[in-house]
Amino acid sequence: MGTGVMPHVIIVFPCYNEAKRLEVAQFVNLQLPHHRLEFLFVNDGSQDDTFKLLKTLRSLAPEQIDLLDLQPNQGKAEAVRQGFLWSMKKSPDYIGFWDADLATPLDEIPRFCEILDLQPDLDMVFGARVKLLGRAIERKAYRHYFGRVFATAVSLVLNLPIYDSQCGAKLFRQNEPLRQAFATPFLSRWVFDVEIIARLKKIQDGQGIEIGSKIYELPLRQWQDVRGSKLHLKDGLLAYLDLWKIYKAYLSK
Repeated sequence: MGTGVMPHVIIVFPCYNEAKRLEVAQFVNLQLPHHRLEFLFVNDGSQDDTFKLLKTLRSLAPEQIDLLDLQPNQGKAEAVRQGFLWSMKKSPDYIGFWDADLATPLDEIPRFCEILDLQPDLDMVFGARVKLLGRAIERKAYRHYFGRVFATAVSLVLNLPIYDSQCGAKLFRQNEPLRQAFATPFLSRWVFDVEIIARLKKIQDGQGIEIGSKIYELPLRQWQDVRGSKLHLKDGLLAYLDLWKIYKAYLSK
């Protein structure tokens, strides 16, 4: 843990043309019990009023909210990576990334932090969209079934029984393997989540550490598809090509 009394947490929100979907009020003065919480919004070359809106948001809570502007658009993977590199300079205990449309509500963040607080051997908490009784997981049917097929492919490639690699809510303990994993640009544009795991797996395999023992998948209490998603069928098909690239780069013998 860091030297502060409370663990320091930074959540990165990649943003591209989010002006109509960003719920500003939810981010202002949000407190996290027993943690020091900051938000970093990464404007990824937006062509609408996103950057203007984010500057207004920062002015409402300058001690908690910061803004990084990337020009031109570089894609979600690089926006997240640049956000992590910026965050690492502040030496937080935990760094995460979250979808700016709040498909995963902000009130899930304390649950993620609590797991890392209580289980120091864990390095990662990943949200999992599991439709269980008592959970409000609202996902389009075709996305659900595509996701299940893709998750099976990811599990085979990583040799890891992961349920939901693509949920946009993840929190990491900052350490040397994480810094190494984010040091260079990702090969993948959309399935960089898998590439992060593959990079960490390669790093930790070299140290005799089983990557599966470092990851905790947390079934979310609430998740919903938000209108205006940037993902399309073509991107879903290209994800398999990216998965092959990841396998060849990090996992093939």
